[in-house]
Amino acid sequence: MGIKSGVSLYSLQDEYMNKRMTLAEIIAFLDEHDVEGFEILPDQMLHDTPHPSKETLADWDCIMSKAQVKPVCADVFLNTNLYNNRELTQKECLDLLIEEIKLASRLGFKLIRLVSMVPSFVIEPLLLYAEKYDVAFALEIHAGMSFDIPETKAFIDEMKRVNSPYCGLVIDTGIFCDRIPRVFNEFNKQVLGVNPAIIDYFNAFFDQGLDGSQAFDEAHQLKPELAAMAEPKDMPYIMLADGYENTPLSVLEDVFPYIKHFHFKLWEMTDEGEEYSIDYRKILTYLHEHGYDGYVATEYEGNRWILPGHPMVEKEQVIAHQKLIKSIITELEGATSNV
Repeated sequence: MGIKSGVSLYSLQDEYMNKRMTLAEIIAFLDEHDVEGFEILPDQMLHDTPHPSKETLADWDCIMSKAQVKPVCADVFLNTNLYNNRELTQKECLDLLIEEIKLASRLGFKLIRLVSMVPSFVIEPLLLYAEKYDVAFALEIHAGMSFDIPETKAFIDEMKRVNSPYCGLVIDTGIFCDRIPRVFNEFNKQVLGVNPAIIDYFNAFFDQGLDGSQAFDEAHQLKPELAAMAEPKDMPYIMLADGYENTPLSVLEDVFPYIKHFHFKLWEMTDEGEEYSIDYRKILTYLHEHGYDGYVATEYEGNRWILPGHPMVEKEQVIAHQKLIKSIITELEGATSNV
C-alpha cells in the first residue's frame, strides 16, 4: 500500500536502441536498484505489437520469470491519423485499443496508458473488455495537452459519467515545472543557436511563478515583444518552451480519485540530488497527504538534450532520480529503501 517507485523503460531508450542493453539487461538493472515497478512502450521494445510472435512472448516470459520488478503500466498509442486521406473510424479505434488491452493482459500489466488526445467515445465500449481482461485504461494528462484542452475535458467528463474503476488518468508531472529544464535551454542555445534573449524571456516567467503560456495571446499568437525578437531558427524553441507548465497541484483535487499512475518527469538530476525543474518533495508530500496508493515512475527525457561530445547518462540519471524518490517516500511513509 502507499506510494511505490517505478521506472518507465522509455527512460533507457538510448541504451536499448543503440544495443548497449537488451531488455533482459534493463530489467536486471531495475532489480539491481530495487525498483518496485516498471512501465514499457510495447511497440518500442517488443517487436510486432500488439501481435508479437510466439518467440517474443517466450522471451518475455523468461525475463519475467527471473524478475523481481513488477509490470505496472503499458504505454499505448492510438494513431487516428494512420492514413493520410482520413481519420480512423470509431470501430477502427476501438479494435486497435481492444488488441492493446488483450496484449497488456498477456504480458501481466493491469493498466494501459492512453496517449493524450484519445477521443472520449472509446471509453464506454472499452469498459467491457477492460473488465473482461482486468486491465484498466487511463488517459495521460501531459504538458501542452493538459486540463484546459477541449479533448481532455471531454475525456474527463465521460470518465466521470461512467465512473468505473477501469477508467482513469495518468498524470505527467511536466505540468508542475518550477523552471524550464536547464539541459533544454543549453542544447537550444549551444547547438541550435537560439537567441539567448528569448531563453531569458521564457525563464523570466518562471521567476514570477508563471510559465511560457504567458508568451502568447488568447489566439496563441506570439506577443509583440517576443515576435520582435524571434527569427525562424528560434521558433522550435518557442513552441517547445510553451510545453513546460507551472500548474498548481490543486488542479488534481477534482480528479484525484481517478488517478491510476504518475509519470515523474526527469530532465536533469543536479549534483545536490534534486531534479532541476520539479520539486518532487512537494509533489510526493501532496500525494502522501491525499492517500495516493500507486506507482510514480521515473520518465527520463534529458537524453534528447545531451550536448554533442557528452556521454549518454540515462542509467546514472535514473538511479539518482530513484534515490531521490525513494528517500522522500521513506521519510513520508516509513517505506524501506535500499537504493
